[in-house]
Amino acid sequence: MKKNPETSAGRRSFLKAGAGFLGATLFGGMPFRSFAATAALRPADRCFVFVYFSGGWDQLLAFDPKDPAEFTAERVSETRILPGYSFTDARFPSQPIRPDVAGRGRSNIDFGPAVGDFANHYDLMTVVRGINMTTLAHEEGMRYFITGKRPIGAAARGSSTATEVVGQMSPAVPIPSIAMNVESYNEGYPGSANALRVNNRNDLLLTLGKTKVPLDSEMEKHLLDLNGQPITCEAAAYGAGGVGKTYATSREQMQQVLSSGLDTAFDFGFNDQEHADLRSAYNLTSTASYDQPAGRAALVATALKKGISQCVSINLVGGLDTHFGTQTSHAINQRSGFDALNLLVKDLRNSPHPSGGNFMDHTTIMVYSEFSRTPLINASSGRDHHLTNSCLLMGAGLKNNQVFGRSGNVAMTPAVVDLRTGVSDPNGSNILPEHIIATVLASAKLDYSITRVQPLQSLLA
Repeated sequence: MKKNPETSAGRRSFLKAGAGFLGATLFGGMPFRSFAATAALRPADRCFVFVYFSGGWDQLLAFDPKDPAEFTAERVSETRILPGYSFTDARFPSQPIRPDVAGRGRSNIDFGPAVGDFANHYDLMTVVRGINMTTLAHEEGMRYFITGKRPIGAAARGSSTATEVVGQMSPAVPIPSIAMNVESYNEGYPGSANALRVNNRNDLLLTLGKTKVPLDSEMEKHLLDLNGQPITCEAAAYGAGGVGKTYATSREQMQQVLSSGLDTAFDFGFNDQEHADLRSAYNLTSTASYDQPAGRAALVATALKKGISQCVSINLVGGLDTHFGTQTSHAINQRSGFDALNLLVKDLRNSPHPSGGNFMDHTTIMVYSEFSRTPLINASSGRDHHLTNSCLLMGAGLKNNQVFGRSGNVAMTPAVVDLRTGVSDPNGSNILPEHIIATVLASAKLDYSITRVQPLQSLLA
């Protein structure tokens, strides 16, 4: 058959993109008929949330506080640590907090002043301290925590943890993984394990809705033109390796996704009681607030509770790469993220899961940043990049109300610990990001061999 010279290149590009974008079944790993049969969406039995605080957080204000009565300004030359809590304002306590909520037992975890009411969920938490990031570069630290593999230079290695989860579990949800303003990688899994990557909530609405907004390129128009030309002999040529058939199937699947009105779930301004309740629960008082940390937390809850996704990876808050200024600005930025997390966890705790219990009984949450800030304040009244990090694990498959590992009492160096117990041991090892990722995977009884380490067994329920 003779090709139209004016459209041949575009059609070829469209078919190739279809193989990689639609043909990879980006909107789910199920065959189309299976997806159509799940029109009444059901939440995944096991959910995962990966929460990124971008820029490198100050752990003295968060998960690794120090007692200002012990680490005083007079002892700085000896300890190389200055908590600096007195430099914040009246919105933040001047010392670490240890909450005690009726009915939950007393907290075994001290939290920094920026954590706020999120600390009241200590009965679901394990804090890991003294993690050695082995890098002070933003991109390397971020990618190290996303994959559990040390990058080669700045280049990520391996799949994102969310990709590992989806690739191994093959959840029966339309969009298995969403990554909002955070990187995602797939090494070795079929395209069905890919995350739907969006920069913000509006991107998600445009992707899932029947948008009339002009698109930036002919390629995008082709990809979203669901009434395009039928597969022709040119498509059949590409289909020799299965591409044409896969494209045709995924095209039907994408039509089904778009016709299901999933975008409505994320339209927080929608005028019905369900969305009104969501706005009230997350204090979404204006359209602008929909894209603030609380709105992002509401998006996570919506994706999980509506049965749209199994994994959500989200850049919850930024503004943390501050090398100058007061403690207050950093504390404010962190607090906005922790306040949003507090709303998310409250919502998941209060929402029954169809398989029994509440959503937190079925959800594992990891909260991380690429590294920490120095324990000493620099000449510009700020803090610089620091190797020693900490993170938070909470929810399904994990023990709770405990601290694992520690940072040193001099310069907050990464401690060497017995990886079986988290207790200091001169013959022990550093805690690395791969130990955290192995633990997350093991919490759902998934294969963690890609990390090449053992999980932290004492953290597993």
